[in-house]
Amino acid sequence: MTTSSSTIGGNSATVSKQLLDTMNGTNSSTSSSSSTSSTSDLQSTFLQLLVTQLQNQDPTSPMDSSQMTSQLAQIETVTGVNQLNTSLQSLSTQLNATQEASSASLIGSTVLAPGSEISVTSGNDIAFGVKLANAATNVQVLVENSSGQIVGTDNLGSLSAGTTPVVWSPVDSSGNALPSGTYKLVATGTINGETATATTLTPAIVDAIVQQSNGTAGALLSNNDTVSLTSLGAILSAGSSNSGSGSGSDSGSSGSAS
Repeated sequence: MTTSSSTIGGNSATVSKQLLDTMNGTNSSTSSSSSTSSTSDLQSTFLQLLVTQLQNQDPTSPMDSSQMTSQLAQIETVTGVNQLNTSLQSLSTQLNATQEASSASLIGSTVLAPGSEISVTSGNDIAFGVKLANAATNVQVLVENSSGQIVGTDNLGSLSAGTTPVVWSPVDSSGNALPSGTYKLVATGTINGETATATTLTPAIVDAIVQQSNGTAGALLSNNDTVSLTSLGAILSAGSSNSGSGSGSDSGSSGSAS
């Protein structure tokens, strides 16, 4: 492959085109995936070009030292940023590994995760949750059967932002126990005078802790969903069933259907 060259100064010092292209950022063979190696090569190339310029500068019009200092500072800044990125990536990997190990204690626990379907069995109480980004009033949870009919309503009143665990007795408006089956939850509330939809959380058992596609730890649930650990709204007693109350200071409200 033929490489053209340019000359600098009266002594006809030769500088290869590849050297100039590297300094000008026009070298098409440079790959962004090897930024650290490229930065090191750039430093070496810059110094070679600087020495060549100094050796061949015009004595009556010497180089501007402030420009050289500025260029050196820019290269050092790029190097520092690349090293910082490498350190942060390494730290992120270590933190994710630590999180996966510590979250293994969740296996077998019943948690509240984003979802809208609940299973009613023999009229047992159901634990679920409501998650709000902002405080809301007139919060209620509508329970729909497989035909889309509203068969129960749990009025929760005013709730603050965050997750509120709830224990609901699956009965209809007449107080009769709902038949066993799968039902859908729809939570609504009023925020700043406007109707807003809240996120419902349904119970599931953590079967395993897995690594997600983005590298973070996730929980593989008994309903075959995989969710991030940060999306879990509450942790109930280990190995419990769908019935029972939430633990912690936010014990939730026990609403009866109306």
